[in-house]
Amino acid sequence: MDFGVVLQTNPPAARTVQLAKLAEAHGFSHVWTFDSHLLWQEPYVIHSAILAETKRVTVGPFVTNPATRDWTVTASVFATLNEMYGNRTICGIGRGDSAVRVTNGKPVSMAELRESIHVIRELANSRPVEHKGATLQFPWSRGSELEVWVAAYGPLALKLTGEVGDGFILQLADVDIAAWMIKTVRDAAAAAGRDPDAIAFCVAAPMYIGDDRQHMRDQCRWFGGMVGNHVADIVAKYGEHGAVPDALTSYIEGRKGYDYNTHGKAENDHVDFVPDEIVERFCILGTADEHIAKLEQLRALGVTQFAGYLQHDNKEETLRVYGETVIPALSAHVTAKT
Repeated sequence: MDFGVVLQTNPPAARTVQLAKLAEAHGFSHVWTFDSHLLWQEPYVIHSAILAETKRVTVGPFVTNPATRDWTVTASVFATLNEMYGNRTICGIGRGDSAVRVTNGKPVSMAELRESIHVIRELANSRPVEHKGATLQFPWSRGSELEVWVAAYGPLALKLTGEVGDGFILQLADVDIAAWMIKTVRDAAAAAGRDPDAIAFCVAAPMYIGDDRQHMRDQCRWFGGMVGNHVADIVAKYGEHGAVPDALTSYIEGRKGYDYNTHGKAENDHVDFVPDEIVERFCILGTADEHIAKLEQLRALGVTQFAGYLQHDNKEETLRVYGETVIPALSAHVTAKT
C-alpha cells in the first residue's frame, strides 16, 4: 500500500511546501492538494515548488475539474511539470465541487468528464488527440507520463471510473462502503473489457494520531460535511434508497446547508448534523495500532493507496507516527539474512 498526504494550499505557500517535504521525509509517496482557486492559493504554482524541493514524491490535485480550467491548459501544466521534474505528477479529477459552486457554477456532465479525461490524458502523455474538430498535440512534449484518477460516489460516476479511469479516488474510509464501491468500479471495468486489477484504488480520509477521542472527532467533523455535499447530489438525483448504500446517505437527513467559506476546515460551523459515528467510520482516528488495523482492512479490499487529509491541529505528529510506525507496518518486510 502506498501512502499520500492531502494538503490545502493555505498561505503562506512555504508552509504547504514544508509539509510536503516532511511527508516525503516520513515515507509518503504522494502529495496531493485541494484545487479551488477562490478558497485557496493556486495549486499548480505550489506543485512546482514542491517538486523542486523534493526528490521522490508524486504530486497532483485532489481533485481538479473540467469546468474551471481549459482541458488543454491543464494537460499543458502536467506535461510541463513532467519535463521539468521527471514524470512525478498525477491528476485527480471529478465533476467539480467547491471550485465551481463558489462561482455559482455546477458540476459538469458525465459526458464532459469522460471527454476531459481523454483529452487531458492523451495530451499529457505526449500523444495527439481529437478535440473540437482538430488534431492537437504538444510539439514540445516528449515522453511525458500522466495517470488520471477519478473521484466518484454515485452510480454513473463509479461506472465511468471503471470504464476509463487509471485510478479510483474514494473520499471516505468506511470499510463497508469502500467494499461496495470498489466492487462497483471493478465490475464496470470488467464489463468494459478492462482488467480490474490494473486500476489503482485510493481511499482518502482525515488521519489523526491521538488519544482524545472527542477532540479528534471535532477536528475532523468537517469531512462528513464535505462528503455530504456529494451525497446530497446523489439523493437529489436517485432518491434516498437503492442507488448507493444507506450507510452513505442516511446521515445527511439533518443537513440544512453548507458554507463553502469554511470548506475543509476544522472550524466549519455547518457540520453539526454529522454524528460521531460517521466521523469514526469515515475517518481514521486514534492510536497507531487503530490506524494500522483499519488500513489492513482496506488493503484487504484491494486499496492500493491511503491518502490522509491533514486539516487539523496535529499535522507534524501524525506525519511522524505514520513514518515511524504505520507505514512500516504496512510495508513489505525483507530480512537481511535468512
